[in-house]
Amino acid sequence: MPDDWTIDHDTAGARLDKYLAAPERLGSRARAAAALERGKVYLNGNEVRIADAATRLAAGDTVRLWMDRPGSARARRDPQAVGDLKIVFEDEVLVVVNKPAGLLTVPLERKSDAASVFEQIENHLRPFGKRRPFVVHRIDQDTSGLVVFAKDAAAQSALKVQFKRREPERVYLAVVYGHPTPRQGQWRDHLVWDDKALIQKETHPRDPRAQEAISDYRVAEFFRDTSLVEVRLQSGRRNQIRIQARLRGHTLVGEKRYTFGPDALRTIQFERHALHAWRLAFDHPGDGRPLRFEADLPADFSALLRRLRS
Repeated sequence: MPDDWTIDHDTAGARLDKYLAAPERLGSRARAAAALERGKVYLNGNEVRIADAATRLAAGDTVRLWMDRPGSARARRDPQAVGDLKIVFEDEVLVVVNKPAGLLTVPLERKSDAASVFEQIENHLRPFGKRRPFVVHRIDQDTSGLVVFAKDAAAQSALKVQFKRREPERVYLAVVYGHPTPRQGQWRDHLVWDDKALIQKETHPRDPRAQEAISDYRVAEFFRDTSLVEVRLQSGRRNQIRIQARLRGHTLVGEKRYTFGPDALRTIQFERHALHAWRLAFDHPGDGRPLRFEADLPADFSALLRRLRS
């Protein structure tokens, strides 16, 4: 049976996903995202999806959670989208999607109840006789923006060769604390992944585990205490932009893991790290023609920029 709650004045203003993630309800953001993804949540009688996760609740709103809703065991699709993904491009060998923040790129064992892009594309391909997508690259769960998947092993291999050679153009937009100087330049570091803490750490170039991380950056806009930065990846290390910005004292707005200095320095409220995979360009793995895509800023990122400009 569904569970129903009415929002009171004390709860008003909370995000829908955070409300659902409370211990007395679903207990985690991952479970909340999965419930939204699978069509198990209603707001004022209307089904809501993961794209509505940031909706602010008002006093008197009714939230319904229907965990055993028939047909909701898997991610739901509609003709215009793969789950809550926008398909930017699709042909017989690849699919490019605009991933919303909150979705994993691929399933993770330690987050077994969290929805993923991989699963949504798998559902999308199944009616056409395709078994599963082939992973080419990943972006972080709370990063929004462009991701490409292959539909067969040959396309995957060809795309991975391009990524290994650092040929694709991968440009991100980030909002960071402070004003990077000079206004444009290059970040070059040596990183090592900590398997226990699940974070990147800076290390010495002679460390046998070290991986070089290189990013070109350009400040697109200065605000009073923050900056909008365009970052072009040369290498593609896990969490690369987040750790490289932090190493220079320019923590991303909303960052929870890679922080610099006391919390009092980070006064801007934002529910995730402010990072968006904005542009992706590569050569088609079949015929070699150049492909170039840009993903519009999601609503939360655009709202953040409006706040900072005002």
